[in-house]
Amino acid sequence: MQTQVKTWGNSQGIRIPKEILKEADVSVDDMLDIKVTNGIIMLEKPYRHRTLEERAAEYGGRLKLDGEFDWGEPAGREIW
Repeated sequence: MQTQVKTWGNSQGIRIPKEILKEADVSVDDMLDIKVTNGIIMLEKPYRHRTLEERAAEYGGRLKLDGEFDWGEPAGREIW
């Protein structure tokens, strides 16, 4: 698939087809990192840490943090 560089105000821009954006999981207004290596322009979606609320939503809003966790027996000089 090809696209064309066009003038956009005092800059230049390209249009990226919706199918390509969907495949790359990129939405309108997403921020992208841009870099050039050996004449190749690369756009990358930066890694973003999810909030606690976003992580909890994956579990129906409940993190199940109640109760104790068995870490096993102490190893080395650990004391508890």
